[in-house]
Amino acid sequence: MLATNVAETSLTVPGIRHVIDTGIARISRYSAKSKIQRLPLEAVSKASADQRKGRCGRVAEGVCIRLYSEEDFTLRDEFTEPEIQRTNLASVILQMQVLGFGDIEEFPFVDPPDSRMIKDGYRLLHELGAVDATRRVTNLGRKLARLPIDPRIGRMLIESAHTGCLTELLIIGAALSIQDPRERPFDKQQQADEAHALFADEKSDFIGFVNLWNFLQEHRELLTRRKFERLCRERFISPIRVREWMDVHFQLKEQMRELGYKLNEKRGAYESIHQAVISGMLSHLGQRTQGKERDYLGARNTRFHIFPDHRSSVHNLSGLLPPSLLKLQSCMRAVWLQFFQSGLKSLPVIWLITVTLSRTGKLSEGRWVRMSGLPCMA
Repeated sequence: MLATNVAETSLTVPGIRHVIDTGIARISRYSAKSKIQRLPLEAVSKASADQRKGRCGRVAEGVCIRLYSEEDFTLRDEFTEPEIQRTNLASVILQMQVLGFGDIEEFPFVDPPDSRMIKDGYRLLHELGAVDATRRVTNLGRKLARLPIDPRIGRMLIESAHTGCLTELLIIGAALSIQDPRERPFDKQQQADEAHALFADEKSDFIGFVNLWNFLQEHRELLTRRKFERLCRERFISPIRVREWMDVHFQLKEQMRELGYKLNEKRGAYESIHQAVISGMLSHLGQRTQGKERDYLGARNTRFHIFPDHRSSVHNLSGLLPPSLLKLQSCMRAVWLQFFQSGLKSLPVIWLITVTLSRTGKLSEGRWVRMSGLPCMA
């Protein structure tokens, strides 16, 4: 058995006598500065290492092979840092406020979160319009609290209901809430790219999600379950993630109906879809910098690049919008939206100003200054 953080406490298999412990795991961490929830590789704690060792001694004596030194083990932390101290607190704060638990700073946590993470959570909620300047929950915030997803994605859904593209945003929001259903094996990258090209859209990868969804729904109704899963594998799409995608989509659709919103009967307009997406990503603004590097300057002096794997990385883009900076694994494709195509060069700025002013009365993170680069989002 190759020990992982998943196998530490949730797996007991009779007959296992040997465990190989690499000593590392992907630990979820949120950065308040870059606004990224990532999964970096880190050394596991002593408690986790002992749990891994225990997998080979549940029913009989066994052997645990640790791929690190004893000295390394003694220098490690006793326990893994609590998740509440390394995650985005916006959703937690919103739920606590709605349920009447009071201010998160006064709640008697066993392991209280850092004050900077709390301030970041409130800042995000205020940006989304979920709380006002006095940190009181707004009517919009109460609606977001009823949606079992990230508040940013929930904000996109609420906005889409008012711009006539809820049908499309339910598909996109559900896709952004799970791991990318598209697979790209290291040894079959070209074949996977060719298979995924069928769903690609020239202007937006968000529309690519909609195209993929329509393709899956069409064939799901015509094929048996086994044939449908075979089709997914041939197209380098994970059947397990597709089922998860559909489950999340169904739950979100029911929640939006309970809130009184209806699906749009006509196809949502391109501009409306992306205006709804922007409403949940106001703090992820950036501007193209000078030089040959495909480098963008974002809010709080963060920098980002076009994902090398993305097809648009070979083009000279004026701006882009990554909808989710959640890095689930190193091989996961980043999702990007290309802005400023022909005939649309002035629309994104209008969208940004309209969406921001409608809730806060001012532009987030200062004011716009027209420079050599065009605004984008990160």
